[in-house]
Amino acid sequence: MLDQNRPYCRVEIDRVFNRVKAAMHVTALVSGKSKGLTQAHYYDAYTGKELIGGDTYEYEHIRSSEEIHTRYKSILTDEQIALVVNCVENVAVTLTSIKEAKGKKKMEDWLRNNDNIVTYGIDLKLALTKLKKADDGIERIVKWF
Repeated sequence: MLDQNRPYCRVEIDRVFNRVKAAMHVTALVSGKSKGLTQAHYYDAYTGKELIGGDTYEYEHIRSSEEIHTRYKSILTDEQIALVVNCVENVAVTLTSIKEAKGKKKMEDWLRNNDNIVTYGIDLKLALTKLKKADDGIERIVKWF
């Protein structure tokens, strides 16, 4: 029986997150090599701009792990939630400045402030597409359980 009142805990989420980040880094190194680079090569999830190893970027959960834990803790174990949180569609790379500015806000709420879009060069269509894909990926994994 699952404890619906259990507190949010990142231990399992972080364990899986570290594996996902390592796999993403390997893929980014291959991408960089194919472009003649010796560094990792990514595209920012919200701007679409190229990011090269050494740039100030972060891995992040598009939908927060805490939000997902709260939503599914009554039907999934912490181990299952960690897999949902870290599904490939929900983990992205973005500039550190964007991640810090967004903080714990939901992306939709943060995007409602046009200053954020302008200041950080957000590609609104791309950002909304990433949100939809994250939601679809989360739902896909939840249904799998």
